[in-house]
Amino acid sequence: MIRAVLLVSVMFLSLFGKPAFAQSPDGAFAFFFRAIEGGELRLSKFRGKVLLIVNTASQCGFTNQYAGLEQLWQEYGSQGLVVIGVPANDFGAQEPGTEGEIKKFCETNYDVTFPLAAKEKVSGAKAHPFYLWAGAQKKGGLIFSKPRWNFHKYLVGRDGTLIGSYSSGTRPDDESLITAIEAALKAEAP
Repeated sequence: MIRAVLLVSVMFLSLFGKPAFAQSPDGAFAFFFRAIEGGELRLSKFRGKVLLIVNTASQCGFTNQYAGLEQLWQEYGSQGLVVIGVPANDFGAQEPGTEGEIKKFCETNYDVTFPLAAKEKVSGAKAHPFYLWAGAQKKGGLIFSKPRWNFHKYLVGRDGTLIGSYSSGTRPDDESLITAIEAALKAEAP
């Protein structure tokens, strides 16, 4: 039901402007993903934390960024950072596996312990509602507001607002991303 309402709001956006949830007090916390293990991965569960949401793929030239994402999770998790991987097969069909195969790949090859969503669509009109919302925020300008490839990153503040949008080429250890994460972690929780 929530997903249907969000999709209708996004369709409204394309016709009449920003949807009602674009400026909602819940921001990113209004959304949820399917968890890779099954069930729901509600972003509201992480209210008061900083989120780094990344669309991932196992057969991409950027796949080695899993290691850097895990390092961010290990280094900043105790301070309130939550990294969430969202596998997607949108770009170059570089995530063809099942949820079980993706999870095993991530754990075996990169020791991933951060939360993973089930595979989702992250681009185009049928993208997951979180990605439609985040793209509508225009935090990355015209070029980097929406994922153009695997390992696009969205940084969400403790209050659910979208802080920034980072292209696939922005590595997890990039100084600009680290600076933004550290600033977001220093901000008071709502």
